[in-house]
Amino acid sequence: MKTLEEERTVTIATELGADILLVEDDPNDAELISRALKRGGVAVTMARVADGVEALDYLFCRGAFANRSRVSRPKLILLDLKLPKLTGLEVLKAIRADVGMKRLVVVMLTSSKEERDLAEAYDSGVNSYVVKPVNFEQLMDSLARLTHYWLGINQLPAEAA
Repeated sequence: MKTLEEERTVTIATELGADILLVEDDPNDAELISRALKRGGVAVTMARVADGVEALDYLFCRGAFANRSRVSRPKLILLDLKLPKLTGLEVLKAIRADVGMKRLVVVMLTSSKEERDLAEAYDSGVNSYVVKPVNFEQLMDSLARLTHYWLGINQLPAEAA
């Protein structure tokens, strides 16, 4: 039986599979998100990539991730909107264009409150759009609720799970 501390651990997993793929270019935001998940009691494995090209390489097992099995897809992608190399919207569109990936759960986790960004994300097939709270406690609460819903309550077809 796991201890409470083990239950509250977010394991970083980049080579194999992960429950969550965090696509976040800001290392400070990535650290805050990881800490918020841990403190919120979310027990998941998480991989992090820092730009849009790395995100697609991870998902499609290319480049540095060529040895990763495409079968072990993340259950949840937390995708920043403003990324270097390829934007979050470009990554989202590539995911939705692929038959094997189009049902993956993608949550835009961003600081943008722009109506244009929100509308384009939903038009491109995002499952949810969440503005990053500035307050750490609110971030922790939002991420705990978000992961509980998408990884615990929500039902997906077998090929998307």
